Amino acid sequence: MSQTNPKVVILKTGSTYPGLKEQFGDFEEWFVRGLSPRFDITVLNTVAGELPGEPTDWDGVVVTGSPAMVSDREPWSEDAAAWLARVVDKAVPLLGVCYGHQLLAHALGGEVGYHPGGRESGTHRVELLNSATDDPLFRGMPDSFNAQLTHKQTVLRLPQGAILLGRNEFEPHQAFRVGECAWGVQFHPEFSDAIMRAYLGVQAPDLELEGFDPQAMINSVTGAPEASGLLERFCALVIDNKTG
Repeated sequence: MSQTNPKVVILKTGSTYPGLKEQFGDFEEWFVRGLSPRFDITVLNTVAGELPGEPTDWDGVVVTGSPAMVSDREPWSEDAAAWLARVVDKAVPLLGVCYGHQLLAHALGGEVGYHPGGRESGTHRVELLNSATDDPLFRGMPDSFNAQLTHKQTVLRLPQGAILLGRNEFEPHQAFRVGECAWGVQFHPEFSDAIMRAYLGVQAPDLELEGFDPQAMINSVTGAPEASGLLERFCALVIDNKTG
């Protein structure tokens, strides 16, 4: 690839269920599908202790979801959090998703733990706040849109100075920005409808125990094009930031 292509690193913070991995590939592949073909992408396995060197070596950073829990404070996770704080300090565009969203908040002094209301899974609406109107990543998006979600932990308290951008009735912190260009989103822009249904299928026994109707949740999965479009928006921002 030409050296003019933006260099983007994906921090892989875990793997999906084996059955889903066989059918759809793993977390990083879902992101690669949604990111620009112009990007020179490197995937690093943070669980194995891989970190990307200097933040300024990169034009963009993406942090995946994970079956791990941020509040467990595993050494690999804490090391990744410390690196993310440096990324924010250097104003390198960053997008953290689900675990990545929570890890970003934790890295900057926010609080992460189990959601007091339990699990949020399936297709749900996300509402943007007025603060999103002039946000570099979210501006121009509809006030409310569908998104795919699956999480038990949450950002209980945002870092100081963070700007809340999105929420819904269940989850008060669906999206935030900190610094100039670091975003966390609790929802999954990288999920297809099929991946969301497959997740609910695997989770069905636990969902039943928690009082949910898994089949109804599977049946209610719908498209989430605006949420998925966030990856394209992030790509445009990375490219503009590099060329501008």
